[in-house]
Amino acid sequence: MSAHAAAGSPVATSTRPALAPTSVWARAMAARVGIIPLPVYLLLLALIAAFAVRGKFSGEVTVMIAVIVAGGFTCAEIGRRIPLLRAVGGSSLVTIFLPSFLVAHQLLPAPLVQAVTTFTKSTNFIYLFITAVVVGSILSMDRRVLIQGFAKIFVPLALGSLAGLLVGGGVGWLVGIGFWRSILYVVVPVMAGGVGEGAIPLSVGYAEALGVDHGGMLGQILPLVFFGNLVAIICCGALNTLGKRRPDLTGNGRLQPAAPGEAEADAGAVHRDTSGIDVATVAAGGITGIAIYVFGTLIHALVGLPAPVAMLFLVVIVKLLRAVPAPLEEGARVVFRFFVVAVTYPLLFSTAVALTPWHELVAAFHPANLVTIVATVLALTGTGYVVGRWLAMYPIETAIVNACHSGLGGTGDVMILTAAERMELMPFAQVATRIGGALTVTAAIVAMAHFRIV
Repeated sequence: MSAHAAAGSPVATSTRPALAPTSVWARAMAARVGIIPLPVYLLLLALIAAFAVRGKFSGEVTVMIAVIVAGGFTCAEIGRRIPLLRAVGGSSLVTIFLPSFLVAHQLLPAPLVQAVTTFTKSTNFIYLFITAVVVGSILSMDRRVLIQGFAKIFVPLALGSLAGLLVGGGVGWLVGIGFWRSILYVVVPVMAGGVGEGAIPLSVGYAEALGVDHGGMLGQILPLVFFGNLVAIICCGALNTLGKRRPDLTGNGRLQPAAPGEAEADAGAVHRDTSGIDVATVAAGGITGIAIYVFGTLIHALVGLPAPVAMLFLVVIVKLLRAVPAPLEEGARVVFRFFVVAVTYPLLFSTAVALTPWHELVAAFHPANLVTIVATVLALTGTGYVVGRWLAMYPIETAIVNACHSGLGGTGDVMILTAAERMELMPFAQVATRIGGALTVTAAIVAMAHFRIV
């Protein structure tokens, strides 16, 4: 297995032991479904089936972890074994869409669906995941890489956004939607930054400008957001495959090549020795990240800046000021790697069951919308690739960050970066999704209030 495969893929990291086990039981325990030893996996399935037969699932956190871990890694394993699909992020795609399909067609036990939905919505643990990934990846970066990366990434993002607007509008005009209508009703929703901070405020702004019902406008916009995220996932899965064939085009999670003599201490350098890091240091790194996120929620309450964005700015400041000692940074990095390996697919599974409505995904499949959305995402991603290469950055990484601009908010970033096997890019993906989305929504609402295009 390649070094990058071990670092980037939650499924790939669950490798067999180096020494071949001799007994049947040892061989069974060495076989894995994702990260789960095969006998433990079979036991989990039997226990979940027993709860389903009883018609009631306990909502306590331990039981829910067992359910979503089994469900997530089952879907990921299915996607990993489908020959063509696995080349474009099959594990992620199956984990996102199969549970949604099963829920819509009532093929999962209703008590299981209810328990997972309640757990996912009540805990909102995607923000814990984003906290661990953003804080851990930024604290483990080299300071020069961090400064240069954030300074440069706005160029491909800005040019990619412009290309997405022009190409999406042009293709929409060719397929009969109209240039400005395509931009405002198809392209902008795709680039709005998800649902909570994108589609919802966009639909409210449009509804107020046009004097129409907000709910109907949201129903028109939301399917396009989901489909744009799907196209971005497929694009980044294909970019990951390209990176494996052309390693000269990728930094395996690093935005730009290291300067001569520069230590590879950034998020892409995943092979550092952690044997000297004790459990208390890892725990301290984790609670440091949580404290920074809680600080971000206070900023949100005071000034309205989204908590993940505030957290991003705070952890960058902490890193630049060297406020966290090196051992604690290593502890945060271990927490980051744990969440990438163990939590990604369970999170996608629970999100698919609770928050990804199948009928809204299907509603986006209108031919004119499809062509326009595909053209928009390809323009965004392709511009990131070209501009990244022009700026002496790794083109695959910049293309992936640009693709996150068409993602489904924080959840979409997780989906896209999982397909790309580059969760180390989460801080830059958050810039693309949150800041890029906010600017897009603001400009679109102003334009709609001025032009009132129906």
